Amino acid sequence: MTTPTFEELGLAEPLLRALAANDYTSPTPIQARAIPALLEGRDLLGLAQTGTGKTAAFSLPLLHRLAAEPHEKRMPRSVRALILAPTRELAIQIGESLQTYGKFLHLSHTVIFGGVSQARQVKHLSRGVDILVATPGRLLDLLDQKHVYLNLVTELVLDEADRMLDMGFVRDVKKILALIPKKRHALLFSATMPSSISALAAEILKDPVRVEVTPEVVTVDKIDQRVLYVDGKKKRDLLAKLLEDDAMSRVIVFTRTKHGANRVSEQLEKSGIPSDAIHGNKSQGARQRALEAFRSGDARVLVATDIAARGIDVTGITHVVNYELPNEPESYVHRIGRTARAGTTGIAISFCDSSERGFLRDIERLIKRQITVVDAVGYIGEGAFNLGADVAEPRRQGRGGSGKPGGGAKSGKRPQGAQGRGKPAGARGAKTGEPRGKDPRRGNAEKPWSNRSAAR
Repeated sequence: MTTPTFEELGLAEPLLRALAANDYTSPTPIQARAIPALLEGRDLLGLAQTGTGKTAAFSLPLLHRLAAEPHEKRMPRSVRALILAPTRELAIQIGESLQTYGKFLHLSHTVIFGGVSQARQVKHLSRGVDILVATPGRLLDLLDQKHVYLNLVTELVLDEADRMLDMGFVRDVKKILALIPKKRHALLFSATMPSSISALAAEILKDPVRVEVTPEVVTVDKIDQRVLYVDGKKKRDLLAKLLEDDAMSRVIVFTRTKHGANRVSEQLEKSGIPSDAIHGNKSQGARQRALEAFRSGDARVLVATDIAARGIDVTGITHVVNYELPNEPESYVHRIGRTARAGTTGIAISFCDSSERGFLRDIERLIKRQITVVDAVGYIGEGAFNLGADVAEPRRQGRGGSGKPGGGAKSGKRPQGAQGRGKPAGARGAKTGEPRGKDPRRGNAEKPWSNRSAAR
């Protein structure tokens, strides 16, 4: 099937001119499917992972529709279109996209979020705007202060709705929805489709078109995923050792907490590895400086929490390292989606200590596949670097087993699981002696977590 051009999708000429000026030649799959439905005024439920072009999928038809029905006089503190985003980084990214695509249109937009003074945001809203991009918390604050009204909203977009709910914004979102006219054009985009999102979609969408460009909660196929079993106290040394590989040229390291992100970044700096941390306690200026340093290459490593990572749009990320596995398996999908963007490849490395084995099982259940175990001890060598006993016994046997380790890290065998009732997880391959989960490249001189092509 031939992919249509942006012109064939029916977008207005000023939008086509802006796309051409920025060398956007052909729509992504979600854009090709979503834009025609949105131009017709259909509500839409979009299921797409990060990096698939969903921002343009809703921004372009939104700009088209607003430009086709201009208001002769903009009402003070009024809004025609509202876009809700879970984090300031994502809100800023959406605002930048609106600026790029709407370059030749006479439409106004502004972005509001917490963590900064509201004075400038209030000033922009006082004149009224065509499009408001907002995080829920700051928007509710300004609504309570009567600096903005939503009674004229005709277009509503909820971006990364699953993350919005994960972050505890469900009550805020519902308060905001209650202030918007019932007669509206609504869109909801999400990377995953848990029951909470289904319920929210049923509440705000009317007879929506469903556009799904990837299977539900399935990770990007081009990401090479690996897990290393390591004692928690050894994670710092393991990370520093891995980063000796020059192929890890642009790396995001994920932690579960803000304090953990600061600590890891400080430890890397002490080891001579340029890095910076980004999380919710950082000021907006500090977060932007950290992003710019990472984008420019001044900081080779960015250490981030899940909340702060949403909206990070940096090309050429070679590796994602889960220093701590997320306690919500859906977050794993979002984390590793920061690499292998725009058709490139990438590598995701996860550290797993004894306290995180349940998190790993939940992740593998969600993505419907086992993540390959990397034999770090076997490669680096016990004499040079000892990861501890936790590597040799990552999972205990189930009932009927001896309780002994299910294969040392040197052997490369998959740990025995409870479901096997004491039999090795790779028992089906006993005839060949090839245990399930063994890295086929283990005998190579190349490091199993290196991405040489990406480093170039």
